[in-house]
Amino acid sequence: MKWVVYIILVLVIVMGLLKSCINRDIPETTSFQNTIQTTKEIIYPEDQKTITIDGVDYLQSQAPVGNFGGALTSSTIGEGPKTFNPFNSKDNISSIMSEIMYDGLLTTHPISGQPIPKLAKSFTISDDGKDYIINLRKGLKWSDGKPITADDVVFTWRDIIFAGFGNTSTRDSIIIDGKLPTVEKIDNYTVKFTTPKPYAPFVRMLSTPIAPKHIFMPAVKKGTEYFETFLSTNTRPRDFVISGAFKLKEYVPAQRVVYERNPNYYIINKDNKKLPYLDKLVYLIVGDLNNEVLKFEAKEIDTISLQGSKVARYKAMESYSDFTIHNLGPDTGTMYLAMNLNNRKNDKGEFYVKPEKQIWFQDVNFRRAVDLVVDRKNIVLNIANGIGAPLFTAESLNSIFLNKNLQPYDKNIDKAKELLKQSNFSWDKNGQLYDKFGNRVEFDMLTNAGNTEREAIGVMVKQDLEDLGMKVNFKPIEFNSLVNKLVNTLDWDMVIMGFTGSPIEPNGGKNVMMSDGTLHVYNMRLAKDKNSPRYNFEKRIDELFTKGALATKFEDRKKYYDEYQQIIYDEKPFIYLYAPTRIIAIRNKFKNIFPTSLGGVTYNIEEIFIDNEIQNDKRSK
Repeated sequence: MKWVVYIILVLVIVMGLLKSCINRDIPETTSFQNTIQTTKEIIYPEDQKTITIDGVDYLQSQAPVGNFGGALTSSTIGEGPKTFNPFNSKDNISSIMSEIMYDGLLTTHPISGQPIPKLAKSFTISDDGKDYIINLRKGLKWSDGKPITADDVVFTWRDIIFAGFGNTSTRDSIIIDGKLPTVEKIDNYTVKFTTPKPYAPFVRMLSTPIAPKHIFMPAVKKGTEYFETFLSTNTRPRDFVISGAFKLKEYVPAQRVVYERNPNYYIINKDNKKLPYLDKLVYLIVGDLNNEVLKFEAKEIDTISLQGSKVARYKAMESYSDFTIHNLGPDTGTMYLAMNLNNRKNDKGEFYVKPEKQIWFQDVNFRRAVDLVVDRKNIVLNIANGIGAPLFTAESLNSIFLNKNLQPYDKNIDKAKELLKQSNFSWDKNGQLYDKFGNRVEFDMLTNAGNTEREAIGVMVKQDLEDLGMKVNFKPIEFNSLVNKLVNTLDWDMVIMGFTGSPIEPNGGKNVMMSDGTLHVYNMRLAKDKNSPRYNFEKRIDELFTKGALATKFEDRKKYYDEYQQIIYDEKPFIYLYAPTRIIAIRNKFKNIFPTSLGGVTYNIEEIFIDNEIQNDKRSK
């Protein structure tokens, strides 16, 4: 049976999970209503199914059969990836670029949000919720022709993830009462994971990429320092051995990343021919959002995520242009402002944050004053052209765990000043703000250069804070340098950034929210600092995430996650700004486009093909 889904303004999200969860309203604005009025019919194919041919357990696409050949060119902002090793990546771009090449045991259904098999043929969870039996597809091969077996799975989890190689976010997210799960090989195509206790988020962690043991084992044996450089951006493309639909073909720093189709991929079409259809997948490294728009309009790239300010113009162009616009609803990530609450010293005995700034940032009245003076409605109106909504919570607006009891509020300078007065701040005759020790309130505010949206937000927030008499030195810097400051050198004051997120699993933010998390940005701890004293609210958030992960019923889990959102709302370690609406444009020549709020537009990249008739027609004109 096929689904017929009518996309009217905002796609319905996570339908399978919502049956047992909650209903919620997705904010819409008048500007948004006026901009996008069209209704488009999308006919979704049946789910991919397993079909065995000559002993190989293929996944068979049920999408319309297409043409082979051609390329899809997308883009990325900034300086490009820092690594192609999926276990080392600490930023979103590196994760995207590396995980293209490596599939996991499971993946997320793009409509229902349920975990479904990928490299796995099937999986079962024991009645007590602790044992996960994974049955691998038989006959699958790595791109070098070697078989994909249980040995690769056990090696990936035991010798890379559990052993703490690379980015430990995955490992940190599955520690239960100080213990890690176990993994064992049952036979060549069967693996069993066992968690110390029933652990609701674990099944989703099984989407983590699987590494080829014969390639990664030598790097692991050389130790963690060597592993940090393994499969770096300097690695020769021919040295990659992968399981995904596309393999690295070329990387030109600050220019482009080119992938070519994997001839050993295990997804086939209804004619039993191996996918993907496309020969190449290309990412142009465009530097900034304005350059990205220019390249889309010059037809150098095929798809683009539109800022709110661009939507009306593109919507007007749509009917006589070669692209279609898709509205995917509220962004699944969060945009935030944070202050550095770190009060520790570096190896030289110097404070990461100057003592006077520590006093300001660690004062909840100061943080609440900053929060109150930020004009979120103005940000939505001027940055997103009204296509979005103010954000006040740690969970995205389309999260099934959203705490809807947390009320929005407007900018309030008078109330902000009262809070500052309570903490003995004062103003001179020129309206400049000073603390009780006579220090002028001045600090740096950073964001990533090239992201014109965040740069524009920074300009507006700077003005809002200067309305309180603060002196703000706004400094956009290169993205990788910014990440290094946030998680390594810790030399920053205030930052405007964003986190990716999942609307179906808050535990994915454990590495951000828990006090020893690898992205606990506002009070980052290095390894040796993990036992440092914590704020009381941080301790409680640790407890809530632990309890939320161990609870198995949605209602119980939501209670814990509601409370953590309440704490963030009250304490303001993160000050959330706004939730843009995801608007994507893609060339009409690409077929098998089935957009969803969860998956986006090109989540099924192996099924996407180029309609030669449309392409040739455009060329003839």
